[in-house]
Amino acid sequence: MSFIHEDFMLQNDTAKHLYHDYAKSLPIFDYHCHLDPKLIAKDHEFENITELWLARDHYKWRAMRANGVPEEKITGNATPEEKFKVWAQTVESCVGNPLYHWTHLELKRYFGVDDLLSGDNWKEIYDKANKVIKEKKLTARQLIEDSNVAFVGTTDYPTDSLIFHDEIVKDESFSVKVAPAFRPDEAFKIGEERFLNFIEKLQEISQKSISTYKEMLEQLKVRIDYFDQRGAMISDHGLGKLVYAKATEEEIEVIFKKALEKRELNQEEKDQYITHLLVDLGKIYYEKNWVMQIHFGAIRNNNSLMYEAIGVDAGFDSIDDQSGVAYALNELLDALAKEEKLPKTIIYNLNPAYNHVVASSIANFQNNKEGIKGKIQFGSGWWFNDTEQGMLRQMATLADHGLLMHFVGMLTDSRSFVSYPRHEYFRRILCNYIGEQVEQGKFPKDEKLLRKLVENICYHNAAAYFSKNQNK
Repeated sequence: MSFIHEDFMLQNDTAKHLYHDYAKSLPIFDYHCHLDPKLIAKDHEFENITELWLARDHYKWRAMRANGVPEEKITGNATPEEKFKVWAQTVESCVGNPLYHWTHLELKRYFGVDDLLSGDNWKEIYDKANKVIKEKKLTARQLIEDSNVAFVGTTDYPTDSLIFHDEIVKDESFSVKVAPAFRPDEAFKIGEERFLNFIEKLQEISQKSISTYKEMLEQLKVRIDYFDQRGAMISDHGLGKLVYAKATEEEIEVIFKKALEKRELNQEEKDQYITHLLVDLGKIYYEKNWVMQIHFGAIRNNNSLMYEAIGVDAGFDSIDDQSGVAYALNELLDALAKEEKLPKTIIYNLNPAYNHVVASSIANFQNNKEGIKGKIQFGSGWWFNDTEQGMLRQMATLADHGLLMHFVGMLTDSRSFVSYPRHEYFRRILCNYIGEQVEQGKFPKDEKLLRKLVENICYHNAAAYFSKNQNK
């Protein structure tokens, strides 16, 4: 029997039934990823398995560094064969890491490879995968379609032109819906060079001078309209820490002016600005009937030497900690809720120590006039938590505090076109979790109920939640 067999991860009869009869064939609603829309628009043809598999995957880069691989063979100028070889050698040491599972799921699903990848058979598998890429024409679009994907939500910055999204929409030969998501992280980096660069880019694209906070917010509204006209229905915010600090409009204008003049800001001023901007944007998202996503808890670019050499998103980030998460989250949601302008919101925390804080906090704000089920979501296991244990912790905590039935499920959060087996991985873990609860007598063995639970979480909840036709 191959390692990736039909009952992989499914440890009981109920789990096998739920996965094979209900979860397996459902489409994938990938509402948050980092795929490059240009590659989709141009239907990029991959040269080899190394480009497809390793070029954008900092998860694998981290593992290779831990395995003693020199940077030249990871992000450097080594040949594709050399890079694939050292990855194959690294896989042998990945037992216990989800990369081991993902690697063999991807080899099985896209290339028909049942053998375990190792330093002994790397050349054979490298050649076979490359042959499949050429013979099956595994282009960007083909990989998406072969993965049974119904929707792709990319991650885009406010000043992006979205020309490639326009190309995708106009091309009727590609049936998968691809929409941009509004990610204004640079607007929150007040006091940094990135913030000043963002203001400069926003001025260029708007052809308007920006000298006040009010003027910046107005141009962000213009860009939100621009995204909205191109099918956007999701925003996203990557925050290192979750903060809440009140300030008046006048105080925010003073802080904004200081930032433009490159005067030093203290942490309180930065927190006030971040709070104010997030609340203001939340109100706009509500009016647009968008979903607001907030990812918090990452401390980034920690290896300064490697940051200078390689740049961002290269595998040198980790889990952050902070105090006051409960206060900040409740105050933030309340600031929008008390004005009846709280949009549909998903909160993802990277530090699992805050799981219960987040799950219990969002439960305070589920009330809404529109009848939206699970309006405020506890997001799925993210980044360092998209492991078996991380997913189980998140689902169990959600079930403890809220309604698992309305969970919008998994996302890839990936730059790779072959990362969709992570949805399969999630579905197998979900079905096994439910199956265990049934077998232990904790969930009823009710076919209609269990089918609804599985199908909702795997697809239907996300499809409904991210629809702009859903009531506010």
